[in-house]
Amino acid sequence: MSGASRESSAAARERLEALTDSQSVDAARLAEELLAVTRLLDREVGLRRTLTDPARSGEAKAELIASLLRGQVGSDTVELVSGLVRSRWSAPRDLVDAVEQLAALAEIVDAHRSGALDDVEDELFRFGRIVAGNPGLRAALTDPAADAAAKTQLVKRLLDGRAKPVTVRLIVALVTQPRGRSLDGGLEEYSRLAAGRRDRVVALVTTAVPLSDLQRERLGTSLARLVGRQVHLNVVADPAVLGGIRVQIGDEIIEGTIASRLDSARQGLAG
Repeated sequence: MSGASRESSAAARERLEALTDSQSVDAARLAEELLAVTRLLDREVGLRRTLTDPARSGEAKAELIASLLRGQVGSDTVELVSGLVRSRWSAPRDLVDAVEQLAALAEIVDAHRSGALDDVEDELFRFGRIVAGNPGLRAALTDPAADAAAKTQLVKRLLDGRAKPVTVRLIVALVTQPRGRSLDGGLEEYSRLAAGRRDRVVALVTTAVPLSDLQRERLGTSLARLVGRQVHLNVVADPAVLGGIRVQIGDEIIEGTIASRLDSARQGLAG
């Protein structure tokens, strides 16, 4: 997103945070309803264009969407979506992206409330690693011609009893409504949203052998000092790195593996 859309999306996230501060708000139900609104706006091209038309007043657009949603979803969902359409958007698609992101954030709020957010972050990461190592599974989950119900059942069979309900719902939403995203990209987005809930960042750590609990703790403390925020570690053991450690936080990479040093040495010799 850019310009007006970025500002409108940020304001919508603040409204969601304020709304879900109340324990009386059912965050899981809110997520489900926002996802249903996402499907509606994805399907109805004319409607989303009307709702983002700068020539129409914000109140007129809010009344239109409220009239469509009343009786179909709860008042909290109507209030959030009405607030979204009162705002300005650079492109109609950005409005749909914002509604979908609010749905994911509501799921994350639900996990945070129940004390399951750490588990959800780890489960999303592990699921991504499983898919990365299984081309057949990736193909089944990303095939655009595959039936959404079949994808849902596949995810539930894989994760039944092995993951929190929030994790399952997030992954089902991603594989059945990818909306142009890759599976990896969607999982990474969920991880960033989960980390942001507690004002921390995600670090992808690659080492030759698994880290001990003490090593993870020390590394997390060191990285937190470096970036000035808490850090959630996703650790991958890859014998190809030979030794040392590689850390990626967003677009920043800290490379300290033996394999990278050997590559640099080879390039120096070749030069």
